[in-house]
Amino acid sequence: MGGFFGTVKKSSCIADLFYGTDYNSHLGTKRGGMATYDSATGRFNRSIHNLGNNYFRSKFDDELSKFTGNSGIGVISDNDPQPIVFNSHLGKFAIVTVAKIHNIQQLEEELLNKNHHFAELSAGDVNPTELIALLITEGKDFVEGIENVYNKIEGSCSLLLLTENGIIAARDKLGRTPIVVGKKDDAFAVSSESSSFPNLEYEIHSFIGPGEIIHITADEVIQLRKPNEEMQICSFLWVYYGFPTSCYEGQNVEEVRFRSGYEMGLTDDSEVDCACGIPDSGVGMALGYAEGKGVPYHRAISKYTPTWPRSFTPSNQAMRNLVAKMKLIPNRAMLEGKRLLFCDDSIVRGTQLSDNVKVLYDYGAREVHMRIACPPLVYGCKYLGFTSSKSDLELITRKIIGELEGDPNAKLDRYSTTGSPEYNAMVEVIRKRFGLTSLKFNTIETLVKAIGLPKCKICTHCFDGSSHF
Repeated sequence: MGGFFGTVKKSSCIADLFYGTDYNSHLGTKRGGMATYDSATGRFNRSIHNLGNNYFRSKFDDELSKFTGNSGIGVISDNDPQPIVFNSHLGKFAIVTVAKIHNIQQLEEELLNKNHHFAELSAGDVNPTELIALLITEGKDFVEGIENVYNKIEGSCSLLLLTENGIIAARDKLGRTPIVVGKKDDAFAVSSESSSFPNLEYEIHSFIGPGEIIHITADEVIQLRKPNEEMQICSFLWVYYGFPTSCYEGQNVEEVRFRSGYEMGLTDDSEVDCACGIPDSGVGMALGYAEGKGVPYHRAISKYTPTWPRSFTPSNQAMRNLVAKMKLIPNRAMLEGKRLLFCDDSIVRGTQLSDNVKVLYDYGAREVHMRIACPPLVYGCKYLGFTSSKSDLELITRKIIGELEGDPNAKLDRYSTTGSPEYNAMVEVIRKRFGLTSLKFNTIETLVKAIGLPKCKICTHCFDGSSHF
């Protein structure tokens, strides 16, 4: 998916920018970049690195001395190299984005026909961030240019612009991804994750609304465009992507996961000895489940964090499967002879679940029950790149629907309806396929209740197919 961080200070911003950007590392896997503006020299400095085999910090630590200035933006990207630095009739600026554009080829053709050109090709394809920058330069000012982006793209786009006069932050028109504003005595900051703030001594100042555009300096936040009424923030942020200490729309990630598990535990009639969480994002749910169910929480699987960060995701599928297994180490002492209930965030392809369940039985588990924080993923995401699946048909649910119906696109509304005969049949096939004693998914209703926002404000497309372009 990706995440970004930007800050404007009355003193050097480099340390805050470096660590603030790093605190978004769990949101992206491929590239990291930073850009700063030095008003004393009038120069932008930029650097981009591939993150496929190493951490953001290790890539940038040795070159921090080349950055100067009081304002800067950084990004952890899941796709294109960023930031891009532009010179246009609007002035000089650097840009970072969190975006997914469905009609990129159509927009590329339109821009080429208007005599624009693309200089930042990535693997032979147009760089989406450069395309967004070109759309912005079609406006008479930055606000009109960003509204042009909102009106032209199909998908989603949130962005930061580093200008010669501060940072402009613009959230996706339907607010699918969050932007939070932080404040301290000599600075303001904007970030995809509020977890970037505490250790840098920022306090949450405000949450940018859907389609809202703001301008920040070291002294103030100025609203350039009012937020839209309609919002479709991604529910999967709380389920999987969000860091536990982060808040979106005032709703803390760990609290949502805990409430989700607690609600499931209250109504679950399974007889188990303890609840366990699959690290990392299943832990909060498992703690809530244990309290709701009235059983102890045990840490039967631990994640090996020194060399296997969450963000390390090889491009090769076979290696991804191996890495997913290598990150998690089972504890035989906590498994042997137990009736275990495990909580996890989701089931996408099912590869990791298959490996995990086999290991649990191999290490002596008597029963393995699985509880999933969200409903079954029946539809691929049209708005954010939150899984590495290239097609809906890679989802385990769609493969099973294909087996049951002869067509992976058949009766999707029925298979996504909790409690329907089709839904129950699909869940039972998944349970048997992975050798689980029992398997239950959270309902949309329980997830929405745990998030604490009105259903109309939350995107649940991947669960029920609802669409809002």
